[in-house]
Formats: sequence, C-alpha cells, structure tokens
Amino acid sequence: MLKDIVHYLILNNISISTMESCTGGLLASLITDISDASTIIKFSAVTYSTEYKIKMGVSKEVIDKYSVYSEEVAIEMAKTISRYTNSDLGVGITGKLTSNIDEEKSVDLCIFDNRVDKVYTRHVNITKLTRKENKLEVIEAFIDLFNSTIKA
Repeated sequence: MLKDIVHYLILNNISISTMESCTGGLLASLITDISDASTIIKFSAVTYSTEYKIKMGVSKEVIDKYSVYSEEVAIEMAKTISRYTNSDLGVGITGKLTSNIDEEKSVDLCIFDNRVDKVYTRHVNITKLTRKENKLEVIEAFIDLFNSTIKA
C-alpha cells in the first residue's frame, strides 16, 4: 500500500522525486494524496515527450540506442531526477500504455537509491484494458518493487 511507503519514507527521513512518462504523474499525485507527504517528496516531472526527457538531462544517446521505452531509459530517468533534486530516491517510469489491443503494452520502472548508488528495476507487461487501469497496474508494480528492495 502506498500509504505505508510514504509513512516509511517519513519515519526514515528519506526523500523521493519522480520522473514519469506514461503514467502522467500518477505516482506523484497518489503520494501527495497522503498526509505529510510534503516532508519527503521534493519534485516531480512529467516528461511525456522525448524532448523533455532530454531537456531534463536524460541521455539522448541512451534513448537513441535503446529506445525511449526501455529499462535503460527508466534508469536514466531515475538517476537524473534524483541527482537533479538531490533526493535519496529517484523514480523513473517509461513505457507504452497504448489502447490498441493488438499492440504490446509494457512499462519499465526504476527506483534509484542515491544513498548507495544502486538501481532496482521492474519490467511490467501490461494486462488491463483501459489506460487508467494500466497506470494503476504500474503503481502496484512500483509498490511491490519498493517493498521488496528499499523497505526489505
């Protein structure tokens, strides 16, 4: 549950920033729905376009080599936002949530722990029918990744 993560971050004085693409800032929005989240969330960027990923500092070379829908770009996003804001944790989320039934939908997410220079990643094969359900599926994957790595 996201509320438990926010409370964990508050209790342990751990700051977090996010750079989200396909989720459109949903993770940051849900975090800020929780009381006292302002004590741990430093910044959130919705970099839906490749142009703004690059403007925020994501490597164009990494995007060109691996595609904007890749684990490598999610890692770059997480590291970039963490370092830009001097946050303990950075989260990067990128992928395809197309509504085309025949097209593959998948998301890569990364949590970068700036305190120990370590990345944790998750590739999510999207299974839901609507964009909103797909975004929520990504948030569930973030919660699971956080609980099995940072909080473990």
